Amino acid sequence: MADPEDKNEENVDGKFYVDSQCIDCDLCRETAPNNFTRSDDEGYSYLFKQPENEEETAQCLEAMEGCPVEAIGDDGDT
Repeated sequence: MADPEDKNEENVDGKFYVDSQCIDCDLCRETAPNNFTRSDDEGYSYLFKQPENEEETAQCLEAMEGCPVEAIGDDGDT
């Protein structure tokens, strides 16, 4: 389960985030490309934009559910 105290520093503030457990598998970036991107220097994903509509929210939830290491969190903040 993702740890809100261990968020990657590049995440934008808001409901969704990626923590340091990320293994850079690319699933989230493929599932929700409008919201997740990669830190090339560090080799992990982070959320560069919070979802702005129902489609993006659904894609972020799908990415969270599919993450093999549960590095994507939803802390309920808006």
